[in-house]
Amino acid sequence: MTAQNPIPTLEDVANLAGVSTATVSRAINFPDKVALKTREKVNEAVSKLGYSPNFGARVMAARQTKTIGAIIPTMENAIFARGLQAFQDELRQHGYTMLVASTGYHAETEEEQIRSLVARGADALLLIGHSRNPEIYRFLEAQNVPVLVTWAFDPMSDRPSIGFDNKGAMRAMASKVIEMGHRQLAMISAQTASNDRALDRQNGVIAAMQDKGLPVSDLHYVETKYGIEEGARAFAQLMAASPKPTAVFCGNDVLAVGAIRKAREMGIDVPRDVSIIGFDDIELAQVVHPPLTTVHVPHREMGRLAALALVKHLQHGAPLEKIELQVRAVYRDTLAAV
Repeated sequence: MTAQNPIPTLEDVANLAGVSTATVSRAINFPDKVALKTREKVNEAVSKLGYSPNFGARVMAARQTKTIGAIIPTMENAIFARGLQAFQDELRQHGYTMLVASTGYHAETEEEQIRSLVARGADALLLIGHSRNPEIYRFLEAQNVPVLVTWAFDPMSDRPSIGFDNKGAMRAMASKVIEMGHRQLAMISAQTASNDRALDRQNGVIAAMQDKGLPVSDLHYVETKYGIEEGARAFAQLMAASPKPTAVFCGNDVLAVGAIRKAREMGIDVPRDVSIIGFDDIELAQVVHPPLTTVHVPHREMGRLAALALVKHLQHGAPLEKIELQVRAVYRDTLAAV
């Protein structure tokens, strides 16, 4: 086990901000009752020290709360459901409870949720993707809260992760699509700001085009929120372009289902007129008509391994490592050669 870092106290924040401990307490718990200038000084001290309230109770409990926090971007669709279920099931086998929070894909909300779960005594955190402010990692290190990243694997990152190569997966799929004769490509992507998984998938299509000698400038893409309606609107926008795409890659299956629905409404045959490709292989991909060609992600295995790694770290001091999981293409009825 690594040596424990000193945990900052309310008094430390007060001393750094040059105010009383009572003022610090009010600024944290009742910010509207504290002058803006004073509140800013307190917030700056909190951020610099990595302070989070209620750590006294955490220390007294010897950090044995037996809870692990999981912070995901959304609960509105099934993208993360399988992985989280497996994560929770494995934790339960070892006497741990999962606390889950969602961010709506907002970096600021994620930071708030991280601090909140730590304040409530979470022994460790599961996070989605690597992309976030380095300051939040420093905060977690200062509080000795181990973190494991999932749904992404970056060999260049020094952060422990159990995930997969988003760029490589989409690159392989796009290469196959190009080999089938497609030259006019388009993509419906999630917003890539603070979302390394979406950015990597987009870059995977670009890399495949470069590999095959296709001009990257020919790739038409729309960034949107994840959702069926959003996928439908984005598909209509792409099909208004000239020349029309013959293959549309989607950042996940939810967007792809929206695209398929909109194609039907527009009288566009899938895959005769346009091929549609998803990512994730959630259950929706199999029941939509026609069944969706997509990239299968081992969600359950990822969740199970992530839980097991955190439990072993907390109970036995086993190091958190980087583990790359393999994905595979699943060819169904929305992809055809041209």
